[in-house]
Amino acid sequence: MKRGLITWDKMEIPPAVFDGRLQRLRSLMAAKSLQAAVVYSELWRSNSARFLSNYMPYFNRAFLIVPADQPVTLLCGLSPRVHGWIRSVTIIEDVRPAGNFAKPLFQLASERGWSRIGIYDYLQLPYDLYQLLQAGPLEIVDINSAELLSDETEISMRRKAAAMAREILEAELPFGVGRTDYEFVGRLERRYRGAGAEDLIVLLTNGAGVPAPPSGQRLQEQYSASIALEYRGHWVRIARSHGSSFDPEVLRREFLHLDSPPHIENLSGSYPYEHITRRELGQGSIFAVHVVRPVGAKQIYLGDTFRFGTSGPEIL
Repeated sequence: MKRGLITWDKMEIPPAVFDGRLQRLRSLMAAKSLQAAVVYSELWRSNSARFLSNYMPYFNRAFLIVPADQPVTLLCGLSPRVHGWIRSVTIIEDVRPAGNFAKPLFQLASERGWSRIGIYDYLQLPYDLYQLLQAGPLEIVDINSAELLSDETEISMRRKAAAMAREILEAELPFGVGRTDYEFVGRLERRYRGAGAEDLIVLLTNGAGVPAPPSGQRLQEQYSASIALEYRGHWVRIARSHGSSFDPEVLRREFLHLDSPPHIENLSGSYPYEHITRRELGQGSIFAVHVVRPVGAKQIYLGDTFRFGTSGPEIL
């Protein structure tokens, strides 16, 4: 399930939110003298296009093109038979089929007289696309996506996803002991899907190794579960251990005061779940922090999702 499902509840994210996000991008474009901005979307890089337009199919490539003074255009590798569906669940009206993405981009730029454009995280594009664009006629400026991936609506949606992740996992942990990991994951799937989660990754361990996909083992006392959950395209990450109390505030203090902080994963960049250092976190960054604690001869795993606010890390 998921892997391309798009939903849009306009009560949760009103169209005006996307208008505001596009306006902020266009202000940045004006400051850099850019005639258009291009956002690449694919299996592992759907976050930026989702933030700007609600477009987030994972299973194909796309270019979201944001002109300085015209509506957005989507160059899409998906079949035209789904273009109507895309229009119904995003802010995009102009959806065009594309195979070689550089060629239709250059054609559109020629038609509209563009010579200088920006591309989100240009140096991180797939090699084939980067080479085609480098060889083309356009002057290309790199745009750091992290500058434009946070606002109050984004925080609210991530907070809702994190609350769902915590509430269900903490309620279900007691039912895992003695069951196979397959049974427990099935139980979690039913609860999370029923609550609205569109994608879910569950990793488990009895403490002898790192959390891993289910393999048929029976879960023991003090087993740990790591959950990556997506709600309306907004990913969060938490980890809990049965039989161990956990206060995210303790984790926040450790993050602030340890010389070598716990493991940190960036959840708000182009690539979700990339390891990041504390110094690389910017204002508004959403990230997960994880720690490993010894309990006898075993280890337990604990973690939660935070936002880097004006006063430092804040639990979502």
